[in-house]
Amino acid sequence: MAGVPDELERLWTPHRMTYISGAATPDGGFDQPSGCPFCLAPRRSDEDGLIVARGDVVYAVLNLYPYNPGHLMVCPYRHVADYTDLSEAETIELGRFSQTAMTVIRSVSGPAGFNLGMNQGHVAGAGIAGHLHQHVVPRWAGDTNFMTAIAETRVLPETIADSWSKVRAAWPSD
Repeated sequence: MAGVPDELERLWTPHRMTYISGAATPDGGFDQPSGCPFCLAPRRSDEDGLIVARGDVVYAVLNLYPYNPGHLMVCPYRHVADYTDLSEAETIELGRFSQTAMTVIRSVSGPAGFNLGMNQGHVAGAGIAGHLHQHVVPRWAGDTNFMTAIAETRVLPETIADSWSKVRAAWPSD
């Protein structure tokens, strides 16, 4: 019966239904520049686009569906899919931004480690394969628990807005 209490606790995440159902997928998909969130984000305000820092050829943006608080991505502005197609300037700035992201996240939340990586192509796990992006994921002991392993649910101890504020404030201005 609806509304009758039982012994189960529930974690409601209705905001994820748009992502799960694909209702937010633009015509032509995310891999086309016209629908690519990594092409669209830099056109928005930093707060609305979740951008924590802008460089000459890359920018750092918080992941809208993070694995952990502070999970961000470093993206070239240019819509390019493959790491081998980056220019020298993009490769260098992507590396520097990834290093800075690690330093900043360590200073604001003290993770025990990081996962860094790029999924190249849909078969490799890239959700948006048309626009390369380097994930920088802070990790803590015990951050993957039964909720993730069994319930396929992430429990995040802070809002994306709070993560954005902390990371952006700590990012060095050049």
